[in-house]
Amino acid sequence: MLPAAAETGVASPTVSRHLPVLRNCVQAGDVTVLVTRCTRPEQPANGCLLLLTTRRLVVTQQTRLLHRLRLHLNTELRHLNNVAWNPDPRASVVELAATAVDGVRERFLIRASRPSQMWQLDALFSQVFRPRMAARSRVAAAAPVDRPTVLGTSHEPRPVPALAATPPARLTAPARVPRLSPVVAA
Repeated sequence: MLPAAAETGVASPTVSRHLPVLRNCVQAGDVTVLVTRCTRPEQPANGCLLLLTTRRLVVTQQTRLLHRLRLHLNTELRHLNNVAWNPDPRASVVELAATAVDGVRERFLIRASRPSQMWQLDALFSQVFRPRMAARSRVAAAAPVDRPTVLGTSHEPRPVPALAATPPARLTAPARVPRLSPVVAA
């Protein structure tokens, strides 16, 4: 984690402070891809630390008054939908946006110290997220599309009523099973 943080200019005491929270979220075999500071557009004053691994996205947040750490987002990459990133060369910022499992659209602004770092972030996000988005689109293309059928049209097939998954209940009483008497060996 520390080499990835050094690439983006995050101080090691900052990473060490967030490390206990991050270790609880990331498995030992996960490869760290990015550790950087970020902000949320709806709360620009509160700074966050973003950790991106090959499998997870974790964002921790530090409160302003008491400097307590809290976990803002901890999710697997496969659970993120509509992932998009937008590099803005004028402001040297990359905006990362994704929809989490609970349906909340999360947005993070990552400030780059130089323009080349901004394009490195863009390439890194492409490397991490593009294969997942391509795989998701292939699965969506292979899945059949459910179209509602309209009764009475000749070009649409008529719906077939579904068969019951369980057999109907028996209307007659079950046959009696004779009782077995114990055999005593003599």
